[in-house]
Amino acid sequence: MSTVASAVERDRLRIAIQKSGRLSEPARALLASAGLSWQESRDRLFCFGVSLPVDLLLVRDDDIPGLIADGVCDLGIVGRNVLLEQAGERAERGQPAVFRELRALGFGGCRLSIAVPDGWDWQGPAQLAGKRIATTYPNQLRAWLRVQQVEADIVVLNGSVEIAPRLGQADAICDLVSSGATLAANQLKPVLDIVRSEAVLAGPVQPFGDARAELVDLMLRRMDGVLRIRDSKLLLFQASRAAVESVMRLLPDAEPPTMCAVDGGETLALQALCHGAMTWQRLEDLKRAGARGLMVLPVEQMLA
Repeated sequence: MSTVASAVERDRLRIAIQKSGRLSEPARALLASAGLSWQESRDRLFCFGVSLPVDLLLVRDDDIPGLIADGVCDLGIVGRNVLLEQAGERAERGQPAVFRELRALGFGGCRLSIAVPDGWDWQGPAQLAGKRIATTYPNQLRAWLRVQQVEADIVVLNGSVEIAPRLGQADAICDLVSSGATLAANQLKPVLDIVRSEAVLAGPVQPFGDARAELVDLMLRRMDGVLRIRDSKLLLFQASRAAVESVMRLLPDAEPPTMCAVDGGETLALQALCHGAMTWQRLEDLKRAGARGLMVLPVEQMLA
């Protein structure tokens, strides 16, 4: 964090998110689910927090790690691939780490992968020795090659990485892969993953020494609650005492249930928070195991 930025104490928290792109709307939705609301500026670059003293900066995702490093923003939602790339750049320059991943957020998933022409008979990383590898992520690729003890030439491109082998610029590529359709269209195949990426909440390495520390703790608690109940359901049912063990074996993703005796104690009323999909087939399996009166309820908010 810069000397000027670190010397200024603030009582409002600033979170940077992608202005537009695949992480923008999910990031807003997550923060809204955590209880945040805003008034957006006319230029749509700044959102003033109304429900809490937490403001949003709407920026390019590539700028977010640098904004955290400079103290312009306090937290950021950014792809892990972007965060690691800029951390690697700082490491290559001998600069200390100033930002880090605080939470994985479970959306925006992709892979930073090595891809080679379809005609290659892939035998392993050693096959890349002496080859040219095109990428927009040279720092992560360099670090991976170092671990693999493979020497290869890194060709840094700002775009259209997947077409580099066809143009004779490279022998293989290292690029982000989601569905793999773009690689297939360019006669390439992914052969291994360097990094599994997703959206993450990033923040400074050094903790805050002012009112922002409490706000960060509040945001982390709320976000943990939102992430914990994503795709979760509350399952209500009754079962005899003898059937409870068989029923609960079918709910390995459930937290320990709450039980209450009814009908003189031989029948139990149970409620369990389940974190997996509650399909019709699953309900039928539970009924056959002895559960009855099954009811599935959505979970909107939860605070541990």
